[in-house]
Amino acid sequence: MIADPRAGRLAGNALIEAYVIGVEVGGQIGAAMTIGHYHRGFHGTGTLAIFSALSALAKRYCFDVATTQTAFGIAASMASGLQRNFGTMTKPLHTGWAARSALAAVHLARSGFTAAPDVLEAPGGFFAAYGVEASCPEAAISRLGNPWVIVDPGLALKRFPCCYAAHRGMDGVLQLRQGLGLNAENLERLTCRMPPGGMRVLIYPQPQTGLEGKFSLQYALAAGVLDGTYTLRSFTDEAVHRPQSRDLLARIHVSEDPHCADNDPLLETRSSGSRGFVEVEAVLKDGRCETVRVDQAPGHPSRELTWDDIAAKFMDCAAQTRIDSGKAQRALGLLTRLETCTDISAVVALLH
Repeated sequence: MIADPRAGRLAGNALIEAYVIGVEVGGQIGAAMTIGHYHRGFHGTGTLAIFSALSALAKRYCFDVATTQTAFGIAASMASGLQRNFGTMTKPLHTGWAARSALAAVHLARSGFTAAPDVLEAPGGFFAAYGVEASCPEAAISRLGNPWVIVDPGLALKRFPCCYAAHRGMDGVLQLRQGLGLNAENLERLTCRMPPGGMRVLIYPQPQTGLEGKFSLQYALAAGVLDGTYTLRSFTDEAVHRPQSRDLLARIHVSEDPHCADNDPLLETRSSGSRGFVEVEAVLKDGRCETVRVDQAPGHPSRELTWDDIAAKFMDCAAQTRIDSGKAQRALGLLTRLETCTDISAVVALLH
């Protein structure tokens, strides 16, 4: 959240409260839109997370109902993001654009700008334009806080810095490295079986850039075989163009398999990264073979990341942005006890 110097200090517990409200509103709007919104080609991080950011800001600034409605009306005309831009610089721009647009909507609403107060539910509004037949704005209202999204179903935090749809296969590779001793030299063949629809956004079988590598299941599996870990450096142009990566791609086979649907009647309501299960099979040159099944990605609410996992990811991000490691460590320490922080500007200062 971007602090407004006119608003004074923001305590950690107030930030947490605003964050929970943002997750709740954005999450319930997303659930009421249904997965059909995503299947139309929209990227929810851009089209829906703007409402999460906006709701958090409205809570932070204690907006009244009328101002909040106006801000939503403004933001709804700023919501954007298309899946076709996955694998390009524009995909992560969706995240920043949603945050920036939410902040702009807040400032405009506070300044007397006008917008439709019923922009979500009205004919010609957000649900009508961005939704599908099953989309229902009333469902978002009836479920608010009942239960809270952050509790049920909870949040899935990405352990790996790439498309979530690839994470179960990637986790399978790491398991095989540890249990079977798999590596680039002894691998004969690696097969990854995905559930139907699991490959929907993994659209680059032969990535040419690090950004395309983030949406390439084949490359992600190869990087895991090579490195035994995943960091931001795994998805640079240089990493993608390693000769060893190209060599491994020829030994990696991925496909969607009806067997991995797990006979789930709700399969089509789930995202690519959470439907069915994923199987990863490795055959080594010495004849040994092992298959692992991964039902949930690491970071799923049923497989929560440890603080060590979170710290490693935080420090990796800090290193990539050239933040001093000592400052990053101090910032992480403050964030792990955010509820006791009296002014979050202390954290922000360390991350400049």
